[in-house]
Amino acid sequence: MGEHAAVTSEQLPPITAMNAPRAEFRVFGQGLIERLQPRMYNGRTVLLQARRMPPEVYLLSVAGEDANVKLRAGLLDIKLKVGETAEGYEIFEPRAKFELPISQADLATTFEWLGARPPLTQQRYDSAQLLALARADAALRLVTVEKMRHGFSIDGIVCEFAQVWFNGALIETACVESTDLASMRRVIAELGLAELPNTSYLRAAKRVVGLLD
Repeated sequence: MGEHAAVTSEQLPPITAMNAPRAEFRVFGQGLIERLQPRMYNGRTVLLQARRMPPEVYLLSVAGEDANVKLRAGLLDIKLKVGETAEGYEIFEPRAKFELPISQADLATTFEWLGARPPLTQQRYDSAQLLALARADAALRLVTVEKMRHGFSIDGIVCEFAQVWFNGALIETACVESTDLASMRRVIAELGLAELPNTSYLRAAKRVVGLLD
């Protein structure tokens, strides 16, 4: 495998209407799917593929929620929060995908985004070595996540509902994503989700491990 250089903001392609990061509104709770499904059948909903995702391990920063870092299927997938809308919808931008084993330099960059600085003494790290470093660092927590996702769209607005297991604990989630904020607000209201608190995967996972009330 070749070396992977960390992607900096200067190296990212210019943001245009075609590749602008989507804003995300996500909610968690019990009974969400039963509540949402009847509202989907409105003559405008397009059902997309249901997917059982491979198990993931989220690396959580104790200090913040701006770096979404997860290990899945031999890849370290990283998104960074780049903003919020006036409604509080969060915008995460893909920043890097590193194949494992990962170089020391790329791993150091990843840990820096998470606010952690474990000692790195090897040139490359495989999955087990990376997770061992994370477990030993007081600035980090690990959460195993499994997802059964059901995608759909309404008037071209991307949505999903899913069953999610955080460290084996089942909870339901629903999400609406778009660059079209006005249409996004309308779809959120149509699905009966507008009064629920917007909660990212990171915050939901932190509650599981006791980092948030």
